[in-house]
Amino acid sequence: MATEIEPGLFVRGVQPPLRLADYKLVAFDMDSTLINIECIDEIAEAAGRKAEVAAITEAAMRGEISDYGESLRRRLALLRGVPVAALEAVYTRHLQLNPGVETFVRACQAAGLKTLLISGGFTYFSERIRSRLGLDFARANMLEIVHGCLTGALVPRPWGEVVDGAEKRRVLLEVAELMGIEPAQAIAVGDGANDLPMMAAAGLSIAYHPKPAVRELAMLAIVEGGMDRALRVLRS
Repeated sequence: MATEIEPGLFVRGVQPPLRLADYKLVAFDMDSTLINIECIDEIAEAAGRKAEVAAITEAAMRGEISDYGESLRRRLALLRGVPVAALEAVYTRHLQLNPGVETFVRACQAAGLKTLLISGGFTYFSERIRSRLGLDFARANMLEIVHGCLTGALVPRPWGEVVDGAEKRRVLLEVAELMGIEPAQAIAVGDGANDLPMMAAAGLSIAYHPKPAVRELAMLAIVEGGMDRALRVLRS
């Protein structure tokens, strides 16, 4: 059972304070975690399909659609023909870092942690967020673009095609192995059902404004305020 140690801040199975420096790697989801939007839903608005796409997104994040890859393909098919200019408009007009994100990321970096972004979203946005926050590694899906428009498909990559929950877990474990650390020395931060596999593999799981199923399983859940509230539990 989770314990509310401050309003909107819950811990489960850990005894705070914890030392941030005891961890070596922190992995972040992007959409609705590092940033304030679900990018695919905002792209869908340009196609006049936002309600339809957002309904699938919400069901996937709640865990009601178990195959994330299939849910993503269904949503992308609805976006065929959307111009790249619509993606740029999403980034410039709608996308913001969530409150406290920059403070928390900088604290992790100052404590010597490597930083990893693993997103079921798209490289068009994740590479910009990676650069903006100075993150060490990133993995996300790549949209196929032909003649300046989305085709409704993804570009196959050497590692596969879709970053789903299983891939998020695999990437976290692979990076940990390459660093020569144990998964217990990793932190995973997310909000949706497809983040649960990587959160379960990490030594500390942090849920940021999560869906109910994620909140119930996370070791630290922030349901009010910014991500920097994690520093009330994780001391440098």
